[in-house]
Parts: sequence; C-alpha cells; structure tokens
Amino acid sequence: MLAGTRDGFRKGVRVNFSSLLIAGPTASGKSGLALKLAETLNGAIVNADSMQVYKDLRVLTARPTVDEEKRAPHLLYGHVDAGRAYSVAQWLADAQSAIADVAAMGRLPIFVGGTGLYFKALTEGLSEIPPIDEAIRAHWRGEAQNLGREQLHQLLAERDPEMAERLEPADTQRIVRALEVIDATGRSLAEWQKARTAPLVAPESAIRIVLAPDRAWLHERINRRFAEMVQQGAVEEAVTLTARGLDASLPAMKAIGLRELASADSGEISLEEATERAKTETRRYAKRQETFLRGQLKDWRRVDPLDIDIKGLSRELTKA
Repeated sequence: MLAGTRDGFRKGVRVNFSSLLIAGPTASGKSGLALKLAETLNGAIVNADSMQVYKDLRVLTARPTVDEEKRAPHLLYGHVDAGRAYSVAQWLADAQSAIADVAAMGRLPIFVGGTGLYFKALTEGLSEIPPIDEAIRAHWRGEAQNLGREQLHQLLAERDPEMAERLEPADTQRIVRALEVIDATGRSLAEWQKARTAPLVAPESAIRIVLAPDRAWLHERINRRFAEMVQQGAVEEAVTLTARGLDASLPAMKAIGLRELASADSGEISLEEATERAKTETRRYAKRQETFLRGQLKDWRRVDPLDIDIKGLSRELTKA
C-alpha cells in the first residue's frame, strides 16, 4: 500500500503525498492534464479507464497516441485483448504491479481515468464477492428493462433495505448489482463491502482531483472529439474488431461508436447518422460518469478544467 511521503520524483523536491489521482468524465481533459503533470513532476501515468485497457480500441477509446506515450511512461493501456472480460479485481491486481514498476523508475504514480469503480477499489479496497451466475445476471438485466426505476428500487427495498437506503432510484446499474448479489449469495452487498481488501493507495496520502467541467463545454468537446476519431481511423478500427465475431456481451464490444460505425460501414445507416448516434451516447455516458463521481468521490477536490493553471498546480503539488 502506498502511504506517507514520496521522495525523488523531482530532484530536490519532497512532497507529502504518495500519488496523484485524476478522475473525470470522458473528454474532460484528464489525459492531457496527466501528461503535462507527468512531464513537470517526473511522473508515470497509470490508466484507470476500463475501456482504454483494450489493445483493439486505441482510437474509439481515445487512448494516448504513440507520440504522447513517448513523452512519459504509460502503464495499463492496451494490454488486454478484446476477447477477454476484464474485471475490477483484475485491474486492481495489475495496478499493484504497476505501482511497483513506477516505484522502480523513481517516478510519481499518476492514476488517470473515468472509471469511478477503479478509483474506489484503489483507495478503499475491494469486496471479494463470489462470481455471479450468468443466468442470475441475465434475469436482473431483464427486470431492469421491464420495470421502471421506482419499481426496481422498491424491489430492492424489499430484498435489501440497507442497500436501497444507500442508492437513488436513478442508479439503475448499482441497484441491479445489489439485487444480483443478494439473489446469488443470500447476503447484502453492504455486508460484502464491509469485508474489503486493504487499499493500494491510502486516501489521505494521495492528491485526489475530479475534473468537473461545464456541461456545454464538455458536450462541445465530445462532439468535436468523435468527429476527429472518425478522421483518425475509428471506422476501420470498428470494422476490424467486429470482424472477429466476438461475443457481443464482452465489455470491449460495448465500446461507444463500435456498433454504430460498423453499421455505417455495412451500409445499414449513413456515416453521418452513426456519428450523431455515437455523440449522443457519449454525452449520456458522460452524464452517468458525472453522477457516479459526484456521489461516490465526495471528498475529492473538484476542479473546472478551464480554471487549471499547470505551472500553478505543479507548484502547489510540490508544496503539498
């Protein structure tokens, strides 16, 4: 576990934090900020985005470019084949190895990404819940589609009052997860969460930042970025991955834009329509991320990307 101070990441500087964690919704500028800070503070960037782990999805997931990867060490990017289902537990194990690798480099670990569950596991540990049978998962996914939010939340209140108390009716994904767990194990998710592994990064020893951009600004960036993805080869990437014939339930096959662009290539829809659909879905995804980050990372420092001064932030961090 990382704790206490970290020496030597910048000559002549001592800081009172072990690592830097940067979370935020998609297209909020996380990767660019992390790279600039890595260059300034002699850091190494560790991916905390569940889609950027897949080697088949460099363009569609906006992974750092080859040139950007040359400017600072990047770990846990593109190291997983799209044919694998990659869990939070697997990422946490890889993150532990990455922390050791960064320490061996004498650099500051900078975790960056939009997957809130990764950051929760990193700083709070992980509940060792047994694997849930796919039939049970399929049942509750179906219930989520058939029932309204209020009905689903009421069902959870009957089965698991403690988790229902914690979760808002709009948090469908986590409600479904809670129902799966109590159905499969007979124990509340709350009980499992109390028996966690030790965190890899002690929260009090890390600088924790959540980028909280203006909604209109973020939407404009999302729209512009997806148009750039198409220019950079997103269609070809989507076609290549789709041609592998992988199970549609695999996480990589749910990448935003994959299905839409493959459909455009096959002539089912126009490229313009595919692009607009993907932009819309990305905006919805960003909203879900913001909801999670606001609700689950409450004690993190929230920063508007437009208010960030790299030199000033770097000076602040070296004094932290």
